[in-house]
Amino acid sequence: MKFYEVHDPYYALIKADNKEDAIRIYTDNVADDGDNLGISEVTETYAAVRHSRTYDEDGKPLSVKEVLEDITNDNEMVLGRDGNLI
Repeated sequence: MKFYEVHDPYYALIKADNKEDAIRIYTDNVADDGDNLGISEVTETYAAVRHSRTYDEDGKPLSVKEVLEDITNDNEMVLGRDGNLI
């Protein structure tokens, strides 16, 4: 798995097999417009640290166990998104 970060138009941290899948996940789950995304690949360590600073649906920080499970499983997913979209 690879990790991607989008800053514009809305922030997202995405885990995907490749950049094309990351763009698809972004447009399906974050924002409808996938054109001209400021998307870049980031390291697993960077993604883990950023993801550890996100909050669950109840507004509580994720546990270390949750972060590690999300980072190491084989599922493509949005790991974090712009707080204004929640």
